[in-house]
Amino acid sequence: MRFMLQVRANDKSEAGVMPGRELIAAMGRFNEEMMQAGIMLAGEGLQPSSKGARIAYSGSGSKVLEPPFAKPNELIAGFWIIQVNSRQEAIDWACRAPFEPGDVVEIRQIFEVSDFPADILPPEEAAREQAWRDRQQKSSGTHR
Repeated sequence: MRFMLQVRANDKSEAGVMPGRELIAAMGRFNEEMMQAGIMLAGEGLQPSSKGARIAYSGSGSKVLEPPFAKPNELIAGFWIIQVNSRQEAIDWACRAPFEPGDVVEIRQIFEVSDFPADILPPEEAAREQAWRDRQQKSSGTHR
């Protein structure tokens, strides 16, 4: 099972304030633990939303929306994608993340090809999608 652990933004991250040396070191150790456990597929911090954009789609096309978008706690400041055996294991790993009081991590399970019924994702399309995901995972060097 794959999960995305979303690190919620806060006023400091949205202002572009970099974390302190101690937090960066602790995060590096945490990332190393997840890599050694073979569960970390990806993980990155994100620049403030002021450096991004949103695209809104409608029947007449798309529209670029400029920041600010929302309150900081409604935005994502970083993420991990992990592959574990259960939701509880994802929760256990997220609880170990070295964050400060007030920080928030949201856990969301990622859809797998097998989650889609055949009337939505026919078997031949499901096989292509799974092959693409397998190639993607192989190129990242992570398997579990």
